[in-house]
Amino acid sequence: MTIQVDTDWWKNIFDAVYLMTDSRSICDDTLTQTEVDFIETALSMKKSAPVLDLCGGQGRHAVELSRRGFTNVTVLDYSDYLIQMGKQQTNEQKLNTFFVQGDARDTKFAEESFGAVIIMGGSFGYFAHDKENKKILEETFRLLMPKAELLVDLPDKKYVLKNFKPISIHKVGNTIEVTRTRELEHDVIYCREVVTCTGKGCLRENNYCVRLYTPEKISRILSSIGFSDISFQKDFMDRQEQGDYGTMTNRMVVKAHKKK
Repeated sequence: MTIQVDTDWWKNIFDAVYLMTDSRSICDDTLTQTEVDFIETALSMKKSAPVLDLCGGQGRHAVELSRRGFTNVTVLDYSDYLIQMGKQQTNEQKLNTFFVQGDARDTKFAEESFGAVIIMGGSFGYFAHDKENKKILEETFRLLMPKAELLVDLPDKKYVLKNFKPISIHKVGNTIEVTRTRELEHDVIYCREVVTCTGKGCLRENNYCVRLYTPEKISRILSSIGFSDISFQKDFMDRQEQGDYGTMTNRMVVKAHKKK
């Protein structure tokens, strides 16, 4: 394997360049509204229930939930840049959304403090090793109230393997080009991203990874933690006809309950 990825790659990548290179997904208001439609339908909770948008970035799902009348929504993300951006947006729109900078494996929130936890936008699986990804799910279990629910949006492994492309290129506007070179090893996609600008050359080069899960494997992990009534929505946000969106092209959502 030629693409080497630092364990903590996710600590530095999510900034203004990320918002630009991934704008077709994370800055698409119509897509966000459709995803939040699904969240509202999937989660049986009152709008006063405390909701945690874990690894929520600038809070695109949380902010939309707040716009729809949810009164107690919190975003936790490691990126201070995205957290500050979210705070500015909610202040300008006078929304009741709270933003906290922190590590999803150890949030520091009180036990059983949320009526629902969502991990959306392909924000799960950033660690090459299962045990670190599992720590995030264990933390969600600790944070959920009894009878509360978890939603996790993640790549559909079967689809990704079947449609794996070692390289993709897309344009952002007329001057920015994003080239992604991918390698697959032991259910982990390793990616080198090069962002160039006409007349300015290379803006950034970085490496990252995403671990892939089958429904069977993620179910076993969730069950071992204590979750039950695990179900899946496959072909969630299928964007195959729109082009190559990498692991965001076709996703699945797993829903799990904490009974006690």
